[in-house]
Amino acid sequence: MNGPVDTTPPSRDQQAVEWCIALAEGHLAGEEQRQFDAWVADPDNARALDEAVRLWQAAESAANLPELIHIRSAALESYRRANSRRWTGGIAWNRPWAAALAAVLVAMLFTGLLWLRDAANTYATGIGERRVAMLADGSKLTLDGDTEVKVSLQAGRRALTLVKGRAKFDVAKDPLRPFSVAAADKIVVATGTSFSVELLGDKVHVVLLEGHVAMLTERDGRTVPQMARARHAAVAADQILQPGGELVAQVESLAPAVLTQSEPVGPSWEAGLLNFDDEPLATAVARMNRYSRQQLVIADARIAGLKVNGVFAAGDVETFIEGVSVLDGVRATRTGEAIVLRRN
Repeated sequence: MNGPVDTTPPSRDQQAVEWCIALAEGHLAGEEQRQFDAWVADPDNARALDEAVRLWQAAESAANLPELIHIRSAALESYRRANSRRWTGGIAWNRPWAAALAAVLVAMLFTGLLWLRDAANTYATGIGERRVAMLADGSKLTLDGDTEVKVSLQAGRRALTLVKGRAKFDVAKDPLRPFSVAAADKIVVATGTSFSVELLGDKVHVVLLEGHVAMLTERDGRTVPQMARARHAAVAADQILQPGGELVAQVESLAPAVLTQSEPVGPSWEAGLLNFDDEPLATAVARMNRYSRQQLVIADARIAGLKVNGVFAAGDVETFIEGVSVLDGVRATRTGEAIVLRRN
């Protein structure tokens, strides 16, 4: 006679294990991606996942042991069979396949995140999407809507490229492998820190959340320190950028970057909120357009610099239009899938 089935909800660590396996199985999509985004948005869950990934990486050197390959294959097959029950009826961790989950974590700790093991990967989101990815070195990549990041992890360097949009980087410490993010002609270099990089029009925005970064500009095949203006003097940006600060550098320009400083806060866009504080209308529109297929278009250059203030839900175009309509003579007209903003 079988004993009673344990219907106790899985612990946070058990959920982290299961998400590790899901990520190893391949890219998340649809409802599964939304469930993961919601789960990892909890800081405690994110820390549990980070810990699982760190353990995963710790035993990487034993990846090719035949006995581990066998265990990994058997456990993954068990996981595949059970996958359809994962979020539907609760997880009974005393079932045989639950033991396989533990086995697969132990085995796969030696292999790294398999879906990220290639030398180069591209991660992208569509309009209105956000995504979190764990990289093979233990770093975490958070993509805003309509964003593309190329990743190349090599033995001596970790080189990423922000092709478009905005992304946040939580960098795993590895002093022997510098972590760099290229955006247009700018390169942001860090060893272990947290920061975001954004391509917005002809400018690169870098927000430092924790730690330390350097900003370089590529010019004629070489890199030079990006300068920033402070107290009427231009100094290397990394000497004055502190957590909570933002550098805004012009693409294809060596002119000093604009530095703004505020209290250190997490980027609200990760929670689906867009916070505008004296933001030029053109910039606010570009950020709103990452979340709606109904694109906003500024048809009058005279209103592009108007300042926008307020917090808007990402994708809530109607509320945004209502908010900016109180600005100096701004009127919205719908034309097909576009919403055209112009002065009355």
